[in-house]
Amino acid sequence: MRIARWQRRDGTIEGGFIHDGHAAPLPDGRPVDVLIQAGLPTTLAFGRELLEEGDRSDWRPLDTVRLVPPLVPRSVRDFVTFEEHVEGMVKGGSRDATVSDEWYEAPTFYFTNPHTLIGPTEPIVPPRTARLDFELEVAVVIGATRECDGRHMSVERAADQIFGYTIFNDWSARDLQAREMKVNLGPCKGKDFGTTLGPWIVTADEFSDRLTDDGFLDVDVAIEVNGVAFGSDNLSRMAWTFPELIAYASRDSRVAPGDVLASGTSGQGCLAEAWGRTGEIDPPPLKPGDTVRILVDGIGETANVVAEPRASQPPIPSARRREARLHAL
Repeated sequence: MRIARWQRRDGTIEGGFIHDGHAAPLPDGRPVDVLIQAGLPTTLAFGRELLEEGDRSDWRPLDTVRLVPPLVPRSVRDFVTFEEHVEGMVKGGSRDATVSDEWYEAPTFYFTNPHTLIGPTEPIVPPRTARLDFELEVAVVIGATRECDGRHMSVERAADQIFGYTIFNDWSARDLQAREMKVNLGPCKGKDFGTTLGPWIVTADEFSDRLTDDGFLDVDVAIEVNGVAFGSDNLSRMAWTFPELIAYASRDSRVAPGDVLASGTSGQGCLAEAWGRTGEIDPPPLKPGDTVRILVDGIGETANVVAEPRASQPPIPSARRREARLHAL
């Protein structure tokens, strides 16, 4: 099943199911959150009843609504799980660099901003950057499971927490990110201005026949820039499975219904990886008017156009250096 949120022409936001070319809202204006909190088995049963036997008078043709991010996440973790991607990125710092031993020891992630998500066709408004980039990713959405509080989970228990999958594009201002990472903390403003999520959540049951024997998803992913193929990969090339990522995130912490956990960029899934391998800023960074299209087998696609950055921002001063402050006392 496909679960989405959309904006009607009058501005109202609704949530529900996408079926037969229509958007079928939940009764009484209920939000998508109620499905995630109910868990996957309950959602599937309710969805079948609504779609097969429910009143269709309030269904809307899909082309008459604008899809927005399919949920409002409680948190967003973004991992880095494709070795090919990491290899290309580290070469951006040194041509002789290799993937660090620490990367292989455990999956790494950072928290990104759940308040700046954009929909599958919404323009992306970047900060002022000379190196705007995209990232081809897929994310899992966590759902409720009986007798599980999301803490200290085994891999097997974590697999039961997967409600569904969606496309994730972690837009990046690489010049801002590079400066931030020199402080040994981040990324922050190089990442948190916008992340594409959508076009909908495809429930986990639809991927049960795509799981390999060792738990990876055999799903093709691809990306295009201005209609020209850029890169492609398969989720089975991740270094860890999604349940392993969830279990790791739950260690000494908690993963809750409504959380989003992303795979990290696939191999050939961003411009910076190519720049690192060649030592050249080629292909060029994104510019206003460019269209980035992501295609994921079994989920669908997103297509965002790069907009102009905001005209101006209020100034923020640089640091008050300690020595200068001491002399002023």
